[in-house]
Amino acid sequence: MLYEPTIQKLQAMKLHGMVEALEEQRKSASVGDLSFEDRLAMLIERQWLWKENRALTARLQFAKLRQPACLEDIDYRHSRGLQRSVIEHLAGGDWIQHSQNCLITGPTGVGKSYLACALAQKACRDGYRTLYFYAPKLFRELSAGQADGSLPSLLKKLAKTQLLVIDDWGLEKASPAQYRDFLEILDDRQGRAATLITSQFPPVRWHELIGDATVADAILDRLIHGSHRIELKGESLRKNRPKER
Repeated sequence: MLYEPTIQKLQAMKLHGMVEALEEQRKSASVGDLSFEDRLAMLIERQWLWKENRALTARLQFAKLRQPACLEDIDYRHSRGLQRSVIEHLAGGDWIQHSQNCLITGPTGVGKSYLACALAQKACRDGYRTLYFYAPKLFRELSAGQADGSLPSLLKKLAKTQLLVIDDWGLEKASPAQYRDFLEILDDRQGRAATLITSQFPPVRWHELIGDATVADAILDRLIHGSHRIELKGESLRKNRPKER
């Protein structure tokens, strides 16, 4: 076997997982006991894992999650209205596949952001294109897009995202123009992609936050009907632990 030319050709084809596995096989004393089919299967398996891991890394980088969160690390011991069965159902990802929404509400510090990031991280692991936005930052980018002409590009990017996470919605009051742009985002996604929103305010107060009754009705209509709801309660977890989980 011409080893170096083979390695070079594998690298040229970007089969880096196979390169790693082939070099490991070459150094292993027991690999000679394996059949050709077994060795080939090991090379293919390593290449598949390498490609999957690289794709996951790219999805997580694109998502820009606020914090490293994982569903397996969620703490159910605190009495905050969080049911394991609900999270396990959402972890299945059917709601994302069927372009449904999820609303997580509750007072500050009860773990809304962590839960949202954990669900988003699971979506990335499942192969969904995910994007996280802190709500005030999203509204600032909408305004900037209006000013410099980049709004259509931003709206197109959001429309193509399979799971859009908007954290701390309602924390800062937006302008009427920003709420209309937000409505356009929801309209582009309705029936085509999933949206997850966290807020300190229950939806019954969103009319008050938005101000314009017509726009508020349209936003609520696109978000609430058929959505999954998680209503957290209780005291802030930050009082007892240095890291919210």
